[in-house]
Amino acid sequence: MPAQRVRIDKTTPQVYRKLIAVSAEVAAAAEAIGLSRSLVELVNLRCSQINGCAFCMDLHGQLGRSAGLSTQQIDVIAGWRDAPDLFDDVEQAALEIAELVTELPAHDAADLAYDRATDILDTEQTAVLIWAAVTINAFNRMSIVSGYRPRPGTSPRKATAPFAKPANG
Repeated sequence: MPAQRVRIDKTTPQVYRKLIAVSAEVAAAAEAIGLSRSLVELVNLRCSQINGCAFCMDLHGQLGRSAGLSTQQIDVIAGWRDAPDLFDDVEQAALEIAELVTELPAHDAADLAYDRATDILDTEQTAVLIWAAVTINAFNRMSIVSGYRPRPGTSPRKATAPFAKPANG
């Protein structure tokens, strides 16, 4: 039997609401500079895969599909470097940022990844995608340590999903 986990979002909801507010600000910043919701969901999904957050992988796989990611893109995202025809240059740069922020590689490798991404992305795009990766990494950790798991046959809770449009908006 798994250990009983403290649901930190339920125990300290005021902190969780602040994290939701940060994700809403990042989503607004992405929209303001023309980054698509599908691009942000690509970052959310890749970071969630790296972190092994099944709850967030399920959620952002569904949200990614609804934002326009293809099933094939979602299926092969972990091997995106071997599927360059499925991801355009901006998507590849965003995936590079997602991995850089999540894995925090050694400085030389980080510099190379950063250079590859910033050859495609401008300063604002880079900053917003870094914030997107930082934010989903926080949600991944919250979900993992709280013991959240996907439930078969459920839909994402769009009102509380990072970077999802609010249910009333």
